[in-house]
Amino acid sequence: MSDAGLNSFDAQATLSTSDGDFSYYRLSKLQESGVGDIDRLPFSIKVILEGVLRKENGVTVQKKDIANLAQYDAKNPPRIEIPFLPARVLMQDFTGVPAIVDLAALRSAMQRLGYDPARINPMLPTDLIIDHSVQVDEYATPTALATNARLEFERNRERYEFLHWGQKVFRNLRVVPPASGICHQVNLEFLGKVIQQVTANGERVAFPDSLVGCDSHTTMINGLGILAWGVGGIEAEAVMLGQPYFMMMPEVIGFRLIGRLRPGVNATDLVLTITEMLRRKGVVEKFVEFFGPGLSNITLPDRATISNMSPECGSRCGFFPVDAETLFYLRYTGRTAREVELVEAYCREQGLFRTDNTPDPQFKEVLELDLAAVQPCVAGPKRPQDRIAISDMKTRFAEDLRQPIDKRGFELSAEQLKAKAEINYPDDGKGELKHGDVVIAAITSCTNTSNPWVLIAAGVLAKKAVAAGLRIKPYVKTSLAPGSKVVTHYLDQAGLTPYLEKLGFHTVGYGCTTCIGNSGPLPGHIAEAVEKGALVVSAVLSGNRNFEGRINPHTRASYLASPPLVVAYALAGTVQIDLNTEPLGVVNGQPIYLRDIWPTDDEIRAHLVHAQDPDAFRRIYDTLVTGNETWNAIPSTDEQVYNWNEASSYIQEPPFFVGMSPDKRKITPIEKARALVMVGDSMTTDHISPAGSIPAKSPAGKFLISRGVAPADFNSYGSRRGNDRVMTRGTFANIRIHNLLAPGTEGGWTTCFLTGEVTSIYEASLKYIAAGVPTIVIGGRDYGMGSSRDWAAKGAALLGVKAVLAKSFETIHRINLIGMGILTLQFLEGEGPETLGLTGREVFKIRIDDRVKPGQQIEVRATAENGKHKMFRVICRLDTPIEVEYYRHGGIMPMVLRQIIAQERDQK
Repeated sequence: MSDAGLNSFDAQATLSTSDGDFSYYRLSKLQESGVGDIDRLPFSIKVILEGVLRKENGVTVQKKDIANLAQYDAKNPPRIEIPFLPARVLMQDFTGVPAIVDLAALRSAMQRLGYDPARINPMLPTDLIIDHSVQVDEYATPTALATNARLEFERNRERYEFLHWGQKVFRNLRVVPPASGICHQVNLEFLGKVIQQVTANGERVAFPDSLVGCDSHTTMINGLGILAWGVGGIEAEAVMLGQPYFMMMPEVIGFRLIGRLRPGVNATDLVLTITEMLRRKGVVEKFVEFFGPGLSNITLPDRATISNMSPECGSRCGFFPVDAETLFYLRYTGRTAREVELVEAYCREQGLFRTDNTPDPQFKEVLELDLAAVQPCVAGPKRPQDRIAISDMKTRFAEDLRQPIDKRGFELSAEQLKAKAEINYPDDGKGELKHGDVVIAAITSCTNTSNPWVLIAAGVLAKKAVAAGLRIKPYVKTSLAPGSKVVTHYLDQAGLTPYLEKLGFHTVGYGCTTCIGNSGPLPGHIAEAVEKGALVVSAVLSGNRNFEGRINPHTRASYLASPPLVVAYALAGTVQIDLNTEPLGVVNGQPIYLRDIWPTDDEIRAHLVHAQDPDAFRRIYDTLVTGNETWNAIPSTDEQVYNWNEASSYIQEPPFFVGMSPDKRKITPIEKARALVMVGDSMTTDHISPAGSIPAKSPAGKFLISRGVAPADFNSYGSRRGNDRVMTRGTFANIRIHNLLAPGTEGGWTTCFLTGEVTSIYEASLKYIAAGVPTIVIGGRDYGMGSSRDWAAKGAALLGVKAVLAKSFETIHRINLIGMGILTLQFLEGEGPETLGLTGREVFKIRIDDRVKPGQQIEVRATAENGKHKMFRVICRLDTPIEVEYYRHGGIMPMVLRQIIAQERDQK
């Protein structure tokens, strides 16, 4: 019998290892029973299939689900709903805090309704890693790490006290303290097991590790052969509370790799090339699975680098099967011999182990890349898919300065192009700043700090630069933020740390820092010069995101680059340079070129042994949860219901479950709606719900000031996600957002059509809500691309938004919107606001009712100011029956709460 109670295909079997016997659910049994051709299934589909085979219960997981997956037609997958049953959940603190706030609010709601609040607990193992809160305040000093850690605790103490309470009262929740590493790198190096084991009905059961994470870069673990992707915090909460993750049967795109990278080319160059290819292809909502002989020529950290940027590619995941390289990585990162043996034995037995002789799976389509064709590159200035060869950088930047805003340019006039500004340094020195100067150079982000090759390359380049007499330009803010303490260990052991520090790349913290927008303020004299000259200055970072307004308010241009190129651009001090032909600097009259100091592959390889030390990994991770004494000293209670503090500016009970009806609603038309926001293509979740600094004059800033919080203590939007009062005011408040309903403005402005005035989006929403007028958002293609940011949906719901009409949606954000009870509608192919003649000033009626079916077309009526009606049809992007149910309940969590209450009633 399976641990779920059913075993319709009699698939349970025994796997014998030196560690004893394990029960498992044999996939080949399905093929023997004539159910499907299991051998040719994509590896990623096999993982999902194993979960439904093992967890069949006749209710949420049915026999038909097993048959549907076993008979998967790669060329033409049926549009049917399937459940994914992850083994665990991963969270970071920006998204994890609001998730735990919601769980605490559910306990409060249970208590108010007269039920047991202790019923609310994660049902799956859940790790919350605090990695998004450290900010680069101090840099380029030996004390930067300690100072930034101290400031992090001071700013976030309320949040950390709340999480300390959460780890005490919620079962299955483990909190990893700050200064431990980035969640995805910790997951890769330590948490990920590849094959999990549990004890059920007195026997050990082995099964593939899998997870969902409330961070879009959860996909990084795909590089280790673990199927996972990012979901919104709303969905993560539902999975934590025992709900399967329902989705449409995915299309799987095969990505064939051949050849090997040329000397001097690294994984960052490769992932930026793949990102460009997949974005051009269009893989939104699709799986991407890598195969081909080239896999044997890239390391597992290289694979993780590629998988990490699946969200930037647009795909749901970027999966690499388990093979010999996987086993090698598990060994040198300190996994036990028994764990590695189980991984190999299980994967070989289940047909989940890749070799160069393994027949290729069947895919919907196949893309191919010769690794030898990849060249050094960066991406920017505003999107990660806009790849630029370093030889083209100087020309492209000059073009982008003149390009229109809607073509991702800066639209500077001939006069503006000449702008420069004087820098008045604190030591009375003078300098000059101009367009393209690099004011932030950050080695940061899980994408690259998990990869020893590129980090060692940065260290070797720094060593050779110092030997050549090169120095960083004085206006560059430099930082190194490793994704785990293992990085510090191997850079120290390799003797490279002193050279990085001589160039200002001191360790500033173990967290996401600049990549998430926690770059910290620029020095006052630099910020003053940028503002005085209205300059387009640059950030160069080894991250995965460079959307407008994300990295720093003063860096309008941001470029993604490998760690050694981050150092190189910091030395050059500008992106207006062709690194292939122009010198980084001149020392004693001698020009020094990048080629003179670029590390050779042999130089990098000589240091790799220090990054492949199992004892170091074990020693560092043994104290992962218990090693931070400042965290351990935080006082907290073990009361089962959280004691909300009205005076807190960080943690407040959200209104989502206050006064909630015990019954679900009927779906009815949305009538007399007005547009609150109207935007073009590539509207990111950073635009909708920024994570970085809070301007003092913004609605959120004014609110905090009214509560006695000084601007110096604002912290960031990301750190305030436990307070709906701040976050609602911060929704659609990115300083670079262009709302077409308020032409000529930049930032969170709109026209309130009740009064005709241009006002903040937040103030306009209050007027609409008071008048009982529903609002909608109108968008272009890729609406909601970027981070899996639940507050981009939560904030919209609290602003009174009832529907979003867009040309296309990024998957995670679309589901988040539905998870908050917001209707998602897609214009028909070839149509949009422009073709339909919509101005956004119309009054809208959306003709939806309780009989709505997934994916059906529904009618919208737009009434113009002159009284003329325009009728058009849109696709209802409630894609599955469960999404219709989410919407009917007003969101995922209200549905889950009602289910728990129903169970309580039944037990009584």
